[in-house]
Amino acid sequence: MFPDLAEQLRAREQQGLRRFRQVVESPQASHITIDGRNYLAFSSNDYLGLANHPDLIQSACVGAKQYGVGAGASHLINGHSAAHHILEDVLAQFTGFPKALLFSTGYMANIGVVTALVGREDAIIADKLNHASLNDAALLSRAKFIRFPHLDLTALEQHLAASSARRKLVISDAVFSMEGDIAPIKQLIALCEKYHALLVLDDAHGFGVLGEKGRGSLFLPDSDYVHSPNIVYMATLGKAAGVFGAFVAAQVDVIETLIQSARSYIYTTATPPLLSHVLLTSLKLIEQDEWRRDALLRNIAQLKNGLQSLSWKLLPSTTPIQPLLVGESTEAVRISERLREQGILVPAIRPPTVPQGMARLRISLSAAHQLRDIRRLTQALNELALDS
Repeated sequence: MFPDLAEQLRAREQQGLRRFRQVVESPQASHITIDGRNYLAFSSNDYLGLANHPDLIQSACVGAKQYGVGAGASHLINGHSAAHHILEDVLAQFTGFPKALLFSTGYMANIGVVTALVGREDAIIADKLNHASLNDAALLSRAKFIRFPHLDLTALEQHLAASSARRKLVISDAVFSMEGDIAPIKQLIALCEKYHALLVLDDAHGFGVLGEKGRGSLFLPDSDYVHSPNIVYMATLGKAAGVFGAFVAAQVDVIETLIQSARSYIYTTATPPLLSHVLLTSLKLIEQDEWRRDALLRNIAQLKNGLQSLSWKLLPSTTPIQPLLVGESTEAVRISERLREQGILVPAIRPPTVPQGMARLRISLSAAHQLRDIRRLTQALNELALDS
């Protein structure tokens, strides 16, 4: 029907950009099984090792017995379960906001928030390295879409000062998913307050991992978070929390606006209530198990130490996302494949996810990784570097 599709796919494959799915046959963990072979995996966002935790599995069984399997309807019809409602209250308390709202995914949350809050008469000012979901949300909103260089607060302020838009929305990752670095949240909040803008902060990779008791990037010591009314906070529940879904936390008027106007919330079936029941257990473990975050810090330090002599350099990240910059896509794919031959999974990240010439290995660390796992990876990478 569209003969050019096959040609596009061939071209993508020749450029080393074609992606393939791999079928995982085991639970998500630091060691997984694919096609009957066991691998040491550095490719998951299960940062705290909760995705296969026995307490969460038990909670899923209890939740299924109490609430069934499916929600059966959207939240605004009759799919809003007591489990959803309880979790929203707990998430609001956990993050220090007046109110929280559940979404099915972080992608849907970002789409819903941005398109509900701004339109044609408004302006969105966004960090250039934001997640694709924030970029797509900005385009769908039909607001004026301005992107500033990564972490360039001077450029951001210039755009804010020059804008005469009805509403101004600054949108940023809190932890950048392909860089691993952290946004200057304190300064972002100050600029938004100065220029009467809202700050949409996507903390998909910080929630559960960073801040006091894993409450997220807003609770880092230098964030100076004082419950600013200018913040709209989004975090996912399928990464460090180990389950599925996302939530938005903000002032009451913002959350009520989302309930009335966020199309990705209104026009979709609610997530299974049993997952909300499981997430109550997950939040308890996030809050209580400080050793998990300690283990992450230990693993990050060991990885950095083991790779410091490589010609490929780790980007400056203090988070579980540790990108090893390689450069060319074909070389990144080659290294990833050589590691796979040794039973180690590290994905190669290529354009268009990252800019041309910036292909990398995205090493994702988990509290479930042992020191011997980190040692095995660093030894393999050092040996591959000698062969290059």
